[in-house]
Amino acid sequence: MIEEMIRFNKQFVEEKQYEKYTTSKYPDKKIAIVTCMDTRLVELLPASLGIKNGDVKMIKNAGGTITNPFDSTVRSLLVAVYELGVNEVMIIGHTGCGVQGMDAEEMLHLMRERGISDEHINLMQHCGINLKEWLHGFEDTESAILETVDLVRNHPLMPTDVVVKGYIMDSTTGLLSPL
Repeated sequence: MIEEMIRFNKQFVEEKQYEKYTTSKYPDKKIAIVTCMDTRLVELLPASLGIKNGDVKMIKNAGGTITNPFDSTVRSLLVAVYELGVNEVMIIGHTGCGVQGMDAEEMLHLMRERGISDEHINLMQHCGINLKEWLHGFEDTESAILETVDLVRNHPLMPTDVVVKGYIMDSTTGLLSPL
């Protein structure tokens, strides 16, 4: 599958199809969106919000949430605010998220089935990583999004003039509901 994508990419560049996507690194709408990596949102989210290439900074991860005030999503938001002119942040969860109800024990079981040794799993634990906590999902999407909004809004390095709001998107229709 990757080779097929590489072939497409070569043709894309040769035909200069990239020209319609040309923009700068600065988001035109001065908004950053933290959302889930769910495949249903790849085209639905931008289409349902009327955003195009260059409009926003889009940061995606599993669940569209932030679990640690020092994780890479927070770092990305701080770069977006201080370096790229973002002044509004949208935290967008969605219905039917795969992280909701995710079980850390099951993921550890799947890791072992795929050949990850107990030695490597224990090494992570000895490095101070609580894998059961780190790999655990959330029970309620709305609560998880509200916790993330609170974390970003009250982060000691986030300026107080940055607007931070949370939403849930319907994964089928794209309807956005404010929290």
